[in-house]
Amino acid sequence: MRLTKYAHSCLRVEHDGGVLVVDPGMFSEPAVALDGADAVLITHEHPDHLDVEAVNRQLERRPFVIHAPASLAGPLGDAAEVLRPVNPGESFTAAGVSIRAYGGRHAVIHPDIPVVDNLGYLVNDIVYHPGDSLVVPDDVQVDTLFAPIHAPWSKFSEVVDFIRAVAPRRVFALHDALLNDNGYAVLDRQYRALSGSEYQRLEPGSRIDG
Repeated sequence: MRLTKYAHSCLRVEHDGGVLVVDPGMFSEPAVALDGADAVLITHEHPDHLDVEAVNRQLERRPFVIHAPASLAGPLGDAAEVLRPVNPGESFTAAGVSIRAYGGRHAVIHPDIPVVDNLGYLVNDIVYHPGDSLVVPDDVQVDTLFAPIHAPWSKFSEVVDFIRAVAPRRVFALHDALLNDNGYAVLDRQYRALSGSEYQRLEPGSRIDG
């Protein structure tokens, strides 16, 4: 299984000829990530995780299935025709890869901001993408964690505790498009020191083996 990390929260998974894309949002490179996609996983409706126009453009070129919370039927617009709703705790197959869904709700940004549905996805029983939440999959040993290192809804200590609770072999930075070079330098140093796992931040377009 080959993983490509695009900017912010977008992943591309290639496995046995199938292509699976997670969260092709507006801060990433959705057109590139979606090229040749057989299935797409969306954690939640926020535009930094779902570029609706890019998804619809790719659907005009090549059909694929979208797996996401049922509440995305509205935000997806015309793409809702290929939506396959997913519930927390559900297991399914996407682009030939086994998936398990966790959580159900986005982390609280502020009490005045509505909380939307959010699912974390465990890919092939080893790679975990939590979306915008810090839900720990407590029934499996995660090998590779993509951790949201910076967000309006989190703080550093919470993310460190999340990584420690998941206890992966390795952790890669996720959800980092709002940072500048100063922020990267500080957070990379602190996560390496405190996460308890092998931590790395990948440049957009970097490929790793899953």
